Amino acid sequence: MSDLRARAHAVVTGSSGFIGRHLIAALAARGDTVVGIDRRPAVPGAPGIHVQLDLADPASRVIVSDVLRSAEVVFHLAARPGVRGSGPEIAVARQRDNVDAGRVVLEETPPDTPIVVTSSSSVYGGARVVDGVVRASHESDPLRPLGGYACSKVELERLCEARVAAGGLVMVARPFTAVGEHQRDDMALTRWLRAALAGRPLPVLGSLERLRDFTDVHGVVRALLALAAHGEPVVVNVGTGRPRSLGEVVASIEAVLDRELTVDVVPAGTEEPAATRAHTARCERVCGFVPVTDLVAVVRRTLDVLADVHAAEPALVGSR
Repeated sequence: MSDLRARAHAVVTGSSGFIGRHLIAALAARGDTVVGIDRRPAVPGAPGIHVQLDLADPASRVIVSDVLRSAEVVFHLAARPGVRGSGPEIAVARQRDNVDAGRVVLEETPPDTPIVVTSSSSVYGGARVVDGVVRASHESDPLRPLGGYACSKVELERLCEARVAAGGLVMVARPFTAVGEHQRDDMALTRWLRAALAGRPLPVLGSLERLRDFTDVHGVVRALLALAAHGEPVVVNVGTGRPRSLGEVVASIEAVLDRELTVDVVPAGTEEPAATRAHTARCERVCGFVPVTDLVAVVRRTLDVLADVHAAEPALVGSR
């Protein structure tokens, strides 16, 4: 296998998404050539070539095959994100976007080409709390998905296992609550920042005591790059191992904005675990580091991007 720490021809699915846009920027910065695949348009200013298509559309199969067969490494991030939501239409969309699209990538990528597949920490169904202590989720733990999104990620991982069993090289990442600039509008940090800047209460699901292993998106990208160079099939948690309460995130927003905020606590759905925490020993061994998240720095970066993107919105500009 070629040394993937040097220049490579990389294909990234989901390149217009939250993690994907950071990944293609990191690949280009180190000198790789990049082809992004996404059904959305390219992010303005994104490096490399952008191929706009739907991976699960049979009409796109020939193009997908051509692109993937040219790759030296494939990063598969394309998915329908979000643990919340249910119903027949959402279930069909998740099957199509999270499972069927993944099957296409795994089938059309040559067997000797390494694939880094982004799964999710949601496959664990949350961390176990024993005697008041949050037990870290190990990669070897039984998977207990709580909702349709998590179940679709388990199905995707089963497809990865089948490719590995057939001799393919697949590295699976299980990121824990990625946070940072350019995250989706429906993610908590963005929603809370928008609410704070508009003078509204922050909508909090469940309670401020709920715990999440928030992982800086730049740490997630660094781990994906390390997995591409690993050279052996593996499943790796990508998290800090240090769960933080939702209250700590709110406090970080207050620190950046330099004012107190109010919250509106609403019931959380059954797909929302009380806590998540990554066991990080394998990440340290395989990737060479354990991610560290500075919540205040993440909030500040995210706020700066929101202000830049929405500079014409009085609610944002007037609240800085």
